Parts: sequence; C-alpha cells; structure tokens
Amino acid sequence: MYNELDPILHSPLRLAIVSLLIKEGELDFNTVKEKTNATSGNISVQFKKLEEAGYISINKSFRNNYPHTAIIITKKGLMAFEEYVKALRGYLDV
Repeated sequence: MYNELDPILHSPLRLAIVSLLIKEGELDFNTVKEKTNATSGNISVQFKKLEEAGYISINKSFRNNYPHTAIIITKKGLMAFEEYVKALRGYLDV
C-alpha cells in the first residue's frame, strides 16, 4: 500500500532546501539561493512554509552591518524528511 507523501516536502524547491540543510547543517540565505538557482522571493515563500510547518528554524541577524539569515533544520524537519524517504522507498518495494 502506498503511503501519502508529505505535501510540504513534496515541492521540489522545499525538498531541495531540506536536503541541503540535512547535508550541510546550517546554511545562509545566499548559499541556498546560489545552490537552488531560485529567486529571492521564491526562497522566502518556501522558507516561510517550512518554518510554519516547524521543519526549519530561521535566525536573522547582522554581520558586518549586513543582514544575515541563517537556516537550520529542526528535529521535526529531520523526522519528516526521514518519513518522506521511507514513503518513497515503499513505492519502490511494492
């Protein structure tokens, strides 16, 4: 039987963001933008959705008088990703 895929993670850009965070730990806004080739506006929207779901944590600060946005994956986000991958593997095993 097929398990439903998490609609928050099923978006290609959100899945890419979460995957990058799992691989790298913490990333800043510009690094995510560079690695995903997405626009600033689109990334901001996806960050908001992931943060509202509790999958990421965002810390805004200043570094050398410039805004700095640091993003990390939460425990809930890591667990959701693991469940997502498990569900995908289930599709392959059927």
